[in-house]
Amino acid sequence: MSALAHAAPADALRVTDLRTGFGANTVLHGVDFTVAEGEIAAILGLNGAGKSVTMKTIAGVVPAWAGSVDFFGTSMTKLPVEDRVALGIAHVTQGRQVFPELSVEENIRLGGYLIRRKDKSRYARTLAAMYERFPRLGERRDQPAGTLSGGEQAMLALARALVSEPKLMLVDEPTAGLAPVVVDELAEALAQVNRDGVTILLVEQNVPFAMRLAHRALIMQRGQIVYQQRVDEIDHATMVQALGIGRLLDAPARGAEPDAFAPPAKKRAAPRKKPPASKKPVAKKKAEPAKKKTVAPAKMPAKKTAAKKRAR
Repeated sequence: MSALAHAAPADALRVTDLRTGFGANTVLHGVDFTVAEGEIAAILGLNGAGKSVTMKTIAGVVPAWAGSVDFFGTSMTKLPVEDRVALGIAHVTQGRQVFPELSVEENIRLGGYLIRRKDKSRYARTLAAMYERFPRLGERRDQPAGTLSGGEQAMLALARALVSEPKLMLVDEPTAGLAPVVVDELAEALAQVNRDGVTILLVEQNVPFAMRLAHRALIMQRGQIVYQQRVDEIDHATMVQALGIGRLLDAPARGAEPDAFAPPAKKRAAPRKKPPASKKPVAKKKAEPAKKKTVAPAKMPAKKTAAKKRAR
């Protein structure tokens, strides 16, 4: 077997010593990581760690102060957003950010504007593929995006990103505000996108969801990647300490099968119920006889008593 068969996949994304912030406040203090071609990598961390700022800097929305961002070996640190899209990067922003007054199809058209300008027939085929992948969007293509449910808007945000035919998709907290059933559908949709050959960089607060979907996890603290490892080789103690999530990692994500090799979980003994306290019989008080009201004799008027004395 040739050595090429064992070659590691190329780096789709390489971030080196990335630094940026807002005004006088530095948010990223030298971020370093890579994402291999065909991989799903998840950035995990507490609020304010710098996860979303990292995604925006890679997408070109936030300019980098220092460091570099390379995409398949090509530096795009100074490129504007539209040039990064042309290279093959799509960004599913936090909160989905659909245009509520535009129809479903008009939202998707915005994501495919580069393809439409170059090849309209190719865009038509890609649009048909989006409706095949997300049938509910096809049913609601003329409906205003603002009237869709949260799950449908999440699918619309994915379709708007995928219509540009990206090689790398940046997905920022896709499960926020979604019902558990919709989260399962979203996980399957993202897994299928990855199986179709799209590399995914994911930011997610739902740790079980991210651990179920990703191949590799990266922990961010205070604007730096402090730990990274393949999900199947992860040190749970380090994850728990870094994320402060207690026993959350021990529970399988919704829809995921439990680990067949994991020891059976110990059942907690039910707390013993205290015997009901014996109530002492309360002696009934004897009803006291009602007191008769004494009525004072009415006084005679003073004039009548004086007349009686004279008559005597």
